[in-house]
Amino acid sequence: MKPQTAAGSYNKASIDRAFASKFARNMFFSVLILFLLSLIGTRMFTHIDLNLYGYMVGTIVFLGGLFYRFLAWSERPPAKVFIAKGWKLLFQGKASKTAVNSADNLVLYRFIWNRAPYRWLQHFLIGWGCMLSCFVTFPLVFGWMYFTMDDNGMYNVVGMGMNLMTVRADGFIAYLFYNALNITAFMVIAGVCMALYRRVKNMQARAEQTFMYDFMPLYMLLFVSVTGLLLTFSNLVMHGFLHPELSLIHQFSVIVTLIYLPFGKLAHIPMRPLGVFVKNYREHYSAQAMKPCQACGTEFISLEQSNDVIEVLKQNEINFKTQEGYHLAELCPSCRRKFRIGRFSGIPTHTIKAKEANQDAKG
Repeated sequence: MKPQTAAGSYNKASIDRAFASKFARNMFFSVLILFLLSLIGTRMFTHIDLNLYGYMVGTIVFLGGLFYRFLAWSERPPAKVFIAKGWKLLFQGKASKTAVNSADNLVLYRFIWNRAPYRWLQHFLIGWGCMLSCFVTFPLVFGWMYFTMDDNGMYNVVGMGMNLMTVRADGFIAYLFYNALNITAFMVIAGVCMALYRRVKNMQARAEQTFMYDFMPLYMLLFVSVTGLLLTFSNLVMHGFLHPELSLIHQFSVIVTLIYLPFGKLAHIPMRPLGVFVKNYREHYSAQAMKPCQACGTEFISLEQSNDVIEVLKQNEINFKTQEGYHLAELCPSCRRKFRIGRFSGIPTHTIKAKEANQDAKG
């Protein structure tokens, strides 16, 4: 057993030395997997649309940026704790609870509904409009799915080289296939317009927003959706007039958006599934034992999370020990604010058992 272990470690070390970094290694194997899936899906590249080549390049760059964003986040000590314990909970009989949390957060967006139905609707339209567009576009771009037409007017849906279903070319299901991206474009446009209206009218949003971080992603989504609809308009109404030019403009807008997506505000769309780990972590350990505040006695966080915070700070050589002998992470947010005030005023305000007026405010 030992020689095998040594050989396995040597092989792993050899693979790691072949790449400049962990990011480069993971990106290489990801692109390799995409290549092999495309090879299988297109039946040795006999069914591939070269008109989608630009989208393919943009998608690969997008995946590279997404990997970089994820690795940069996952290397942080707090993220390592969430990921490690999130996976541990996932494989300890918590799959059903994870599925419920996933449905609430990723499908229904219930956490946003609790804030306001208007914001829920705008996020639902933008989020599902973007995700459905990706579910339609990516399989077509990499050749995992394509369509063929029979002489008898039947439409074949081919996925990974296998005939998945056959429908009438003039039927309702085929109509949905033809117009899937048009439907998602209308969803995104509606959601973006709602978001822009809120950012203009809501005083709190106006005070916090910036053009590059808040407005530009919305304008990019709007531009992609509008140019995509113009392609359909050109085909149906203008009999193909300006179709080549509109096709290039739309492709350019999609590629730029894909390249930007991992590094801007829209990155939370593909990164959102990781939030399920955080939710499971908090709910699971909160049900086991809660940590009381060392000053006021209020239970404010799970005992596990409190210990993890202290351990993470210790790894970064940060020590927040107070004169009373406990750690600053053992204070509830209200007492922590009072402690900071006390550091400036010289009065130990965190030991005064007085409740803040807005301590239990929601939202």
